[in-house]
Amino acid sequence: MTRSSRLPALLRLTGTLARPLYWWYEQRLEREVRASGKVPNHLGLILDGNRRFARAIGVESRLGHDLGAHKAYEVLEWCLELGIPHLTIWVFSNDNKGRAEEEVGHLLRLFAEEAARMVHDPRIHRNRVRIKMIGAIEDFPEKVRANLGALERATEHYDGMLLNVAIGYGGREEITEAVRRMLRQQGALGHSAEEIAASLGVDDISAHLYTAGSPDPDFIIRTSGEIRLSGFLLWQSAYSEYYFCDVYWPGFRKVDFLRAVRSFQERVRRFGR
Repeated sequence: MTRSSRLPALLRLTGTLARPLYWWYEQRLEREVRASGKVPNHLGLILDGNRRFARAIGVESRLGHDLGAHKAYEVLEWCLELGIPHLTIWVFSNDNKGRAEEEVGHLLRLFAEEAARMVHDPRIHRNRVRIKMIGAIEDFPEKVRANLGALERATEHYDGMLLNVAIGYGGREEITEAVRRMLRQQGALGHSAEEIAASLGVDDISAHLYTAGSPDPDFIIRTSGEIRLSGFLLWQSAYSEYYFCDVYWPGFRKVDFLRAVRSFQERVRRFGR
């Protein structure tokens, strides 16, 4: 038998041996993470790399988005297992609206379908997950807005994890809208521009953000190897810890997640002090 003819069999054997080793490593990592007991109070996730993952495996981009949606369910379960109380996932940005019409249309249909599915997902109700949409969705098709709204209403009374879904979201736009809301509120109370400027503080802006009432994220993970925020929670992330993972979102494994959390556990947050 030649070396080339033996190669497929050797690769299969390697894969067979790797599976129990991977399982053992995952279990060890999880024990370490749980032993620490320190988990993010608010985890932010930038879900990046769906299209590049699809290209890497030779399939259409839309399949990459479908796989990315499935991965989001997996990661949600991992966060619930660790008891992370607040989670914000960025699934669609304002800039994404400028992509090809066919791709945007597929994404919007996917959001509508997933929202309709999550309304009846026993994992959501069993864990009492409250889901909140953050972003500008006013220009989305009516069915998409209706399904997203129905999901919010179905979970609004829950007291478990708060899951913010950043959709149609941009950090600069969020800050701009927060200032607008604050100015309208103060103007309705009869305050002049000079009075508003004289009394304006950081908390006045924070109170009008999409995430008002939630703690700022203490940990943010971005997949795909890109090292930038791209506008994610710009105001809230002033003191966040960051972790950039060189894996496309659909290929994000539990060991990648646990490594990220372990990295967070090893850090000392000083808040500039």
